[in-house]
Amino acid sequence: MHDATPLTAALDVADWRRRTSQTYAQVRALAVDDPAGAHAVWVQQRDELFAYHPASPLTADARAVFDGLDVAPYDPAYRFEVEVERAGQQRLDVATGTDGVVGFDRIGVVELGDLGRLTLWSVRGYAGGLFLPVRDALAGTVTYGGGRYVLDTIKGADLGTDHVGRLVVDLNFAYAPSCAYDPAWACPLATRANTLAAEVPVGERTAPYPGADGPADDPADGGTRDDAAARTDA
Repeated sequence: MHDATPLTAALDVADWRRRTSQTYAQVRALAVDDPAGAHAVWVQQRDELFAYHPASPLTADARAVFDGLDVAPYDPAYRFEVEVERAGQQRLDVATGTDGVVGFDRIGVVELGDLGRLTLWSVRGYAGGLFLPVRDALAGTVTYGGGRYVLDTIKGADLGTDHVGRLVVDLNFAYAPSCAYDPAWACPLATRANTLAAEVPVGERTAPYPGADGPADDPADGGTRDDAAARTDA
């Protein structure tokens, strides 16, 4: 999204999120019987958005050489259907250049087998939503240094629940936030509560597109990748 007026930019981002929500609706429906097929649809439709949508986080130079996001093949070992365990109250306040302070409340934790545990957050404020970022042992080398998002339901990234109501946490759908591609975007980064010591080799990997950020600083105590003219992550 470059050189757009405020009105055009707002409409473009709204359309991006609308299309993202539609993609995830297809993913949820397909994944009941064919998670790998759902993943293939997700990869294809994200490639199309990044390549052609006016709200794409890719810079003009990056679009010129873009031939698809680097996403690992689907591995069913990284799909989890989990009960959300209760956790003590914790609040996380993240300062951004565009939205002031964005607040998160810890609402539980999810156990991902031998990989470890992640905190599940609720976005505090008008729209609410679940937020589940992850930073793994490959961050800064194979995956984005600031971590990736698995769930961000306020923006449509919602893998749903299984037939008995357990939360679907499929790390094959982990994706880099927009600030990984253009520092003009602001994005909350994973904290210690969402950092795994294990490697997570699935999902979206880092690609060296022109204009993309390098690995983020260690975000263990919370924060965003941000700048003075930042736009909120799409």
